[in-house]
Amino acid sequence: MKKLSIKIGIIFFCIIFGLITFMLFLLHEAVVENRVKEELNALQSRGNSHRTVLEKHFNKEIIEHVILMESESNTDVVITDEKKNILSSSITNHSYDKYIKKEFGDIPYKGKIAEGNWRQEPVISTMSPIKINGQTSGYVFMFQDTESVHNLIQSLNKHFLLIGFISVFITIIIIIFLSRGITKPLIQMKEATSQINKGNFAVTLPQKSADELGELATSIETLATDLNYLKRERNEFLASISHELRTPLTYIKGYADILLKQNPPTDEREKYLAIIVTEINRLNLLIQDLFELAKIDKNSFVIKKEKIDLSIFLKRLERKLTPAINEKNMIFNVHNPSSLNLHADPIRLEQILLNLLDNAIKYSKTGGLVELKVWKEKKTIHFLIRDNGKGVPEKDIPYIFNRFYRVEKSRKRSLGGTGLGLSIVQELVHAHGAEITLKSQEQIGTEFEIIFKENEK
Repeated sequence: MKKLSIKIGIIFFCIIFGLITFMLFLLHEAVVENRVKEELNALQSRGNSHRTVLEKHFNKEIIEHVILMESESNTDVVITDEKKNILSSSITNHSYDKYIKKEFGDIPYKGKIAEGNWRQEPVISTMSPIKINGQTSGYVFMFQDTESVHNLIQSLNKHFLLIGFISVFITIIIIIFLSRGITKPLIQMKEATSQINKGNFAVTLPQKSADELGELATSIETLATDLNYLKRERNEFLASISHELRTPLTYIKGYADILLKQNPPTDEREKYLAIIVTEINRLNLLIQDLFELAKIDKNSFVIKKEKIDLSIFLKRLERKLTPAINEKNMIFNVHNPSSLNLHADPIRLEQILLNLLDNAIKYSKTGGLVELKVWKEKKTIHFLIRDNGKGVPEKDIPYIFNRFYRVEKSRKRSLGGTGLGLSIVQELVHAHGAEITLKSQEQIGTEFEIIFKENEK
């Protein structure tokens, strides 16, 4: 019994079968009791009718007339005097004497049930007092064989048994369709997860309902999409690392072989050594960036926030960038209101801003403009880095923070970089609980905006 559909079907069947059995039992008992009550009421009414006739003329002729009326029916009548001595009877034997001689206490004029135990006794019986001038002059006892009642009960039992079988059959059919309807999407989801487990993330599920199963199906599809994206990212990441490592190693190995085997002149030797040093520095930068990302992914680095005077902080940052600005004959404008403080990690904040400003300088033309603007707005502090450089194509903007993603698909080395800088920036910004956005137009410029929440005093 490993299949969920069978388990659900058995559970539903037991519950519904129990309910049907209980309800049919209650209905059966109610119908039986009602039918017996109707029989007793009919018997009582017949006795009361005879009593009314006898009260008008309580004589032997009328008594025999009443007896004659019941002799051809399926009921029997016994007429007694006030002391329950039998005056006349439609019964040929006196087997009903025990029902007549019982003590009944006060008997109302409307009559009383003399024997109602139809399950154990062979007859049911009613009695009606005969009142003449306000005095009890006798009794009319009516008897009916319980065999007719039992036949009626048997007929009811057959009908209820047939209804029960039909109900069970219909219940089984409903449960089969219901359990399949419930388990079919679960089976499809199981197959989808099996495909995901095998590495096939291109799974789709049928039209989803607006319930928990629909939410689960949506979650599985989302998971498959995310895993597919992560798989592509991993493959691209590994391919990018391989490329980034292979290129400098190829340069280093190539020029080292030349130096070792060909023993070039001094000026060429120095040229080759300079290339080797450049590639080693590039390789070292890549390893440092990968190490930073590894620490971020493992949450093994700690953001140590402290109160930063942004005026002093940005002046120090400006001094660091001055050589690079002057080399490209660029303009660097810093707009910073005085007396503005921020709670952040100063080392990480400098890493964020230097990375963005370095990109702005790198991708701007000689004589271009780079701006750094800081302002406070309600309970947030905004940093805006803007340049008038080459910009980012619109199609590349959604992926600009992805690891190893480059706008230059040819991986031109003239601009340097590892393709990890903006990814590190985004991770560090998020680690501060801040947000970063990008706006850019080709040949017009790019601007990054970072928004810090001022949630510390």
